[in-house]
Amino acid sequence: MSMTPDQVRIYEIKRIDVEGAIVIDGFPSVGLVSSIVANYLIDTLAMQQIGIVESPAFPTVSLIRNGDPQHPVRIYAGRPPADRAGRGADKIVAFVSEFHPAPTVIHPLATAILDWVQEQRCSLLVSPEGLVVEATPHTPKGGRGPRLNDVKVYGVASTRKARELYIEPNMTPFAEGVITGIAGVLLNEGRRREFDVLTFLAEAQSDYPDARAAAKVIETINQILLRTPLDPVPLYAEAERIEQQLLSIQRHAADRGRPEAPAPGSQPMYR
Repeated sequence: MSMTPDQVRIYEIKRIDVEGAIVIDGFPSVGLVSSIVANYLIDTLAMQQIGIVESPAFPTVSLIRNGDPQHPVRIYAGRPPADRAGRGADKIVAFVSEFHPAPTVIHPLATAILDWVQEQRCSLLVSPEGLVVEATPHTPKGGRGPRLNDVKVYGVASTRKARELYIEPNMTPFAEGVITGIAGVLLNEGRRREFDVLTFLAEAQSDYPDARAAAKVIETINQILLRTPLDPVPLYAEAERIEQQLLSIQRHAADRGRPEAPAPGSQPMYR
């Protein structure tokens, strides 16, 4: 059966139990914060691909990694290692992509993701975002972003329960403003369905992938949701490595002048 241009389908290629999992939205955002966060978790936890998301509105590309073709929108699953007491950590699911969805597909895409999350009985959905900031006195020479400890994270939740449990005790609530794209639709749908959706907004620069902002969000997710030991030094180093990978591939794609490029403003990265 053919699909309409704005239709979205999720195909599972490996069935595993993700009941109770924390789900991460890894679609590109300001400073590519969400993309770096999702890719960091996929790498660090050696998460396995369990599905793809398909739509005629997605770019007609195949991403090649180690000789294997990869779909532009993928789903991964895994879990952090057990703590010292031997207790198992939460399951993690990550939706990851290298492109900004076209405006016409944002709502059906976010709705399809939340439908799947609820069908799988996952516990909550986290949508990391960058919050645009101008250069500050903390900005080092070279125009890079502020030091990791200087990055502030704000939070908003779709339900009162999630706000009181996760946001208010741990960070400054994001009280006034606009959240657009996938994250905005997920928050609205989460409120309508009474399902817990969290958005963590880290201060980020908008003109390049911001590893510092992403590292701060990863640290926040770990402390609030995963509660596993995490050294912030290698955390930042890995986030910066992903940042450099993004910049390198972006320059390479520009030099090659590919005819099938991702949507304007997106930075491609192979996983």
